[in-house]
Amino acid sequence: MTQSGQTLHADALTQKNLLIFTGFLGILLIAATVIFGWYVLAIAAVSYAVSITIELIFAKIRKKKLDMSWMVTPLVFALLMPPTAPLWMVAIGSGFGIFFGKSIFGGLGKTVFNPALVGVLFVQISFPAFMATMWLDPVTDIVSAVTPLISLGRGLPFDYSFTDLLFGMIPGTLGETFRLGIIVLGLGLIALKIADWRIPLFFIGSVFLLTWIGHLFDPTTFKDPLLSIFTGGIMFGAFFVATDPVTAPSKSIGKMIYGFGLGFLTVLIRNFAAFPEGVTFSVIIMNAISPLIDNWNNKEITPVEPVEVMA
Repeated sequence: MTQSGQTLHADALTQKNLLIFTGFLGILLIAATVIFGWYVLAIAAVSYAVSITIELIFAKIRKKKLDMSWMVTPLVFALLMPPTAPLWMVAIGSGFGIFFGKSIFGGLGKTVFNPALVGVLFVQISFPAFMATMWLDPVTDIVSAVTPLISLGRGLPFDYSFTDLLFGMIPGTLGETFRLGIIVLGLGLIALKIADWRIPLFFIGSVFLLTWIGHLFDPTTFKDPLLSIFTGGIMFGAFFVATDPVTAPSKSIGKMIYGFGLGFLTVLIRNFAAFPEGVTFSVIIMNAISPLIDNWNNKEITPVEPVEVMA
């Protein structure tokens, strides 16, 4: 990573920014508790307990203070869990993400992949029955294998109004359903310069654009473009996950490319892969490509010195 990139990341990771970001995530956690019930707080508590334990062990080994990011990662992880997630799975996923996604890389500012997504991806692949088929409907209290995204993708009857999608009275992960709150808080992060507007704009915009183009040619495969951005985890992922300043590119053009890549991969995975949601996979993949984007973006053309030709 370049020196300028490190400076930009350090500026974005100030104590004030981390506190504000955590506070906004806390609002979404409160909203999830109202929607899904008190068990949400148990999921968050277990995620925090395991994460902080691992963080403290590594801080003691390295003889360093516990950095402020201990507040963020377990909360993001909890908000990416389904409301029926068993606590033992939350503990495994949270611990895996902190250990393999953050601690072994050296902690805050040195991660390659978003640590919360590392944990989510691990439990998503290891325990698919819990992560893909046990969705709680907060209106009926019925647990089923259907969410608005799955209904849309499989061509099932779509019985959710736009109001339902905005206010979150639908099945989904803890953090993704209250989309009105996500949008308002996400715009707040942008206004406070904690998140860069380019990543969510190009992420959400490219999903809409590519789905709209695909819908013109093959409406059976590519569903309604507006519903596509208001179902699943695109909104939460765009504002609260993909904007992570450590794992995203540091320059403006790079962030645009990064956002478009996220959208392209999400559309590709949603419509042609076995998993109904593509946000987790697309962010992890683009995290891996992010240093390449930065390196390409930082290349400078060195002027060629004139060569004298001997007669």
